[in-house]
Amino acid sequence: MTPNPESAFWALIHPYTGDTAGTPHASRGDFSDFTAVLECEKGPFFIKAMRNRPGGRRDSIIREKLINPFVQSISPALLWTTEDEEWIALGFEVVNGRRPDFQPDSPDLPVIVDLLHQIGELDLPDIARDWHETRWDRFTSDETEATLFRGDALLHADINHTNLLIGERAWAVDWGWPTRGAAFIDPAMLVIQLVAAGHSPQSAESWVARCKGWASADPRAIDAFAAAKTRMWWQLAWQRPDRPARKALAEAAEAWANYRGVTVT
Repeated sequence: MTPNPESAFWALIHPYTGDTAGTPHASRGDFSDFTAVLECEKGPFFIKAMRNRPGGRRDSIIREKLINPFVQSISPALLWTTEDEEWIALGFEVVNGRRPDFQPDSPDLPVIVDLLHQIGELDLPDIARDWHETRWDRFTSDETEATLFRGDALLHADINHTNLLIGERAWAVDWGWPTRGAAFIDPAMLVIQLVAAGHSPQSAESWVARCKGWASADPRAIDAFAAAKTRMWWQLAWQRPDRPARKALAEAAEAWANYRGVTVT
């Protein structure tokens, strides 16, 4: 599929956008079929759309639609949704921001850590109570380790520099797969990102130590998560050797696990 969908898609969203001003800069990501900032009669809007097919992508965009009312304190508001047999489309407010810099000397680090703290302070809404975090279970050594990832925190669960924006304030975007799990998981995901950006594991952990979910975590749970993420990233790196970022994250996760005294097999 080309990034710009067929005319039926534009007819679907036209009641919400009105006439468009020029051709939008559209793209297709790993987990979406269409994304664009659309300058239009009733906008602008950031539009995210998926093909309306059963499976993970449809489930993801439905979750993003359902969770938005509960995360608008730190995420752009969902302003409208529409769907037909072919498409599901979400129209968000447009926010101005840039991707953060995770390098050791970056002035963005306190801002990002504060944003993670805000995510950790969000209440778990009823809609998310059955969204248990299980995606790393298959990378654990046994079922006992997997239970360490359970909890009652609302997780963004995809913390990386593409899903965080800094402008006049900080935003967490792309809530494509929010889950219910242990509160340390979002900060732990940032640890790996920081190590990949040049931090030592000790430095990375010192930053996320400011997050309540991390400070109260069982060290065994963090150890198990570091091992699981190492196994996951190496598997993804081996599957796609053409994506060097995956190898960098695998090496970062392994360095972190080694720092914690965890041997990953």
